[in-house]
Amino acid sequence: MTRKPVVAFIAALVLFTAPRMFAQAPAGEHNCPATTAIPPYVGPGNGIFSPNQNLCLPQLAPLGGPQGPLSFIVGGSEPGVRVDSQGTVYGVSIRGVPGGIDLWRWFATADGPPNADGTLPFKYEGQPDNCGILSNGCANNVGSVTNLGLAPGGGDADIAVNAPGGGIPNVAVTSLSLAPGVTATSSGNRGDSFFNPPNVVAALIPGDDRQWQDAIGPATVYLSYHDAATFNIDVQRSNDGGLTYVDGIGEAIDPQTFPTAGGGAGSGNIAGQLHIDQSSCSSGGNLYSIFVAPDNATENAMSQPMRSVYVAASDSAKLGLPVFLFTDHKVYTSPAGSPGAVNGTNQIFPAMATDKFGYVYAVWSDQTNIYYSSSSDQGTTWTSPVRVNSGGTVGKANVFPWVAADANGHVVVTWIGANRAGNSNDATVMAPTCSDGTNSCWAQWNVYLAETVNGHELVPNFTQYTASDHVIHLGTVSTGGLGGSANRNLGDFFQVGLDGQHRANIAFSDDHVVSPVCTTQTPGHCNSTDPQSFRNGQPYFTYQLAANPAIATTGSCAGTATPPPGEEKVSGHGQINSLQAGSSASFGLMAQNQPANAALSYQDAGAPSGALDVRSSNITVPAVNFSGSCVSVSGSAKVNKQPGYSYTVQACDNGNPGAGNDTFSINVSGPNFSYSNSGTITSGNIQVQSQ
Repeated sequence: MTRKPVVAFIAALVLFTAPRMFAQAPAGEHNCPATTAIPPYVGPGNGIFSPNQNLCLPQLAPLGGPQGPLSFIVGGSEPGVRVDSQGTVYGVSIRGVPGGIDLWRWFATADGPPNADGTLPFKYEGQPDNCGILSNGCANNVGSVTNLGLAPGGGDADIAVNAPGGGIPNVAVTSLSLAPGVTATSSGNRGDSFFNPPNVVAALIPGDDRQWQDAIGPATVYLSYHDAATFNIDVQRSNDGGLTYVDGIGEAIDPQTFPTAGGGAGSGNIAGQLHIDQSSCSSGGNLYSIFVAPDNATENAMSQPMRSVYVAASDSAKLGLPVFLFTDHKVYTSPAGSPGAVNGTNQIFPAMATDKFGYVYAVWSDQTNIYYSSSSDQGTTWTSPVRVNSGGTVGKANVFPWVAADANGHVVVTWIGANRAGNSNDATVMAPTCSDGTNSCWAQWNVYLAETVNGHELVPNFTQYTASDHVIHLGTVSTGGLGGSANRNLGDFFQVGLDGQHRANIAFSDDHVVSPVCTTQTPGHCNSTDPQSFRNGQPYFTYQLAANPAIATTGSCAGTATPPPGEEKVSGHGQINSLQAGSSASFGLMAQNQPANAALSYQDAGAPSGALDVRSSNITVPAVNFSGSCVSVSGSAKVNKQPGYSYTVQACDNGNPGAGNDTFSINVSGPNFSYSNSGTITSGNIQVQSQ
């Protein structure tokens, strides 16, 4: 979802009478309910991509018992896709709150090889966010008449897959409910079961929106989301495969950029995906977050369009400390009067990727075209944008970009495009009244993919393909989130992922098939050409049948940016004695002076007024002053998750080992509150570094 005050609810309720059993679709998809959301669909294919296939969903989700009396009509929009290192393909989509999310899995050994036509026999895995919450565990999530059709989430979803670690790669899944926030769970058996029950308070800050995930190694997973209070992009690390996210924190919008992109009022920002550099280069483990926002603080305050693209880069998250820093870099600003300045670059999410040599790639839409830029120095500087789409798509409506990369400069970009120019939200252009009373004059939308094998060149060469083998949607497409008035059947985005053979795997939403429940929702209007026919988005899948033979898998690593002169940094973590005798207080600190930036985490269960949790906040620029081997840091803070506080920390690196030598002190103040503590650290280490 995008920035908005509430999460989408599934709107339609109908009488439920049909029992549910398991069925098998023509594509060999298994574990499907007998009564599916739409009849199974397999398209003709086009020789380059596999025949488009829908992923099965139940038609109805009962409430109040196995026979209803009411049911949610089940849809599946905003589909995501990931492929693990062992070739397992995962797909996920959302039903909307409180319907939860749905998951599919294809693993050849367990589910069978590709069919003769190239389609994959996916297994429907049910609802991972529903396990143990409102029914009897995960066993009742697929095809069971006792599943109540409710879950703590469904507003947004994302997946992350880990490295094998000697066994089956972990898959982490999150689902958004806004309040309390993000629901998290994980599976170690390819989605056949998930941790029961899921963690419904994975986000440390309640009241959240649009979470993203990525994973590295056998058990490390990162989670990002907007918090409603500041609208910064909060990032948390999990060391347990994505069940809890308490092992590290950071804020992707740095204090210098916050006036331009943050705050509870004004334009704010749209947060795109979170991404980890998976390369073996020195950049490996770098963490990136892409977002779009106005160009400056004045434009933000005046609620002007989000015409600038930014990437937040962290080279400290991989250190494994309790806190980490991001530094924001501007990728591009759309010139005044251009489509990007008029429409904004939030059409809807920007997206990013890294290849196996540490090059970073960013894509976005200005409603008219899809643009692309690359970085050869870990996100610090960026090439001049190039238009990705070509041919008949140029100047038409093109939205929902996504990107994936691997090898050396191999990049694929996907989006949906219409056959006519104009704003995708404008019904007068995209869904006018047709003279024959049908939808024959409405805009026709398809899924496109552009591929390059020299993605980090100044002017890469892209080849464009049509990935859909049929028109997937007619009419308007909303890019305004829940605040938009255009059609939202497709949600806000779809995804592409690359498998180990360098082939693009695409999951997208599609409503070209009229829903069978049109007879109750739009009686008398069930013809496919009827503008009033009831449709809802359903998840579909296709993949490249063969990899590009020109892909390069050798080469040199991307470069690094030169640190600013006079740069000094401090990093530290450990414990000092608590104010309560016999107890300890824990801290994590990271700060730099060029530009000033700091992250602090401090916990003292023995504080006089009760357990104390202090976390820095980027709503103001911190003061960071080094003096020899010591540093003083002052800034804004949240105390026990509440804003409005300030802190001052002093830390000294007095040699190795840190325990017994280094010192740490803290002062926290706020409304009718003060706290201070200091001492020699009893564990951990503090390190001051100068250029």
